[in-house]
Amino acid sequence: MEEILEAIPHRPPFLYVDEIEELNEKRILAKKTISPEEPFFKGHFPGHPIMPGVLICEAIFQAGAILLSKMLSGSEDLSKSIPVLTRINNAKFKGMVKPGDLLEIEAELVERLSNAFFLKGSVKVAGKTMVRVEFACSLVRE
Repeated sequence: MEEILEAIPHRPPFLYVDEIEELNEKRILAKKTISPEEPFFKGHFPGHPIMPGVLICEAIFQAGAILLSKMLSGSEDLSKSIPVLTRINNAKFKGMVKPGDLLEIEAELVERLSNAFFLKGSVKVAGKTMVRVEFACSLVRE
């Protein structure tokens, strides 16, 4: 968890990555257990709680930010920057995330153009894809 907190500025209750399972220069695999006590469940379909799709996407975006943070950590001029979301494309929602689910989060760098990073990602639960999305972010000085 300390590695995650060092990589991105997000903090609970708006942190949607619990652990990093695998990380290399182009790809990250992370996990998040969705607690039945998550605050959004109180208002997002009471009696039939599901995780809002935008928050599932946020888990992917946060994993991507961790990937970029680790990728850029050796660069002095870029290490004090944070990735900020600039584009979302082709989001596809294929299933529902429910209380107690374990998110398997993947984000992959597709292309870098100067200060812009193009990524794609997905969330799976028990091996089944729930969300796929393409996104871009740019670096902003802290």
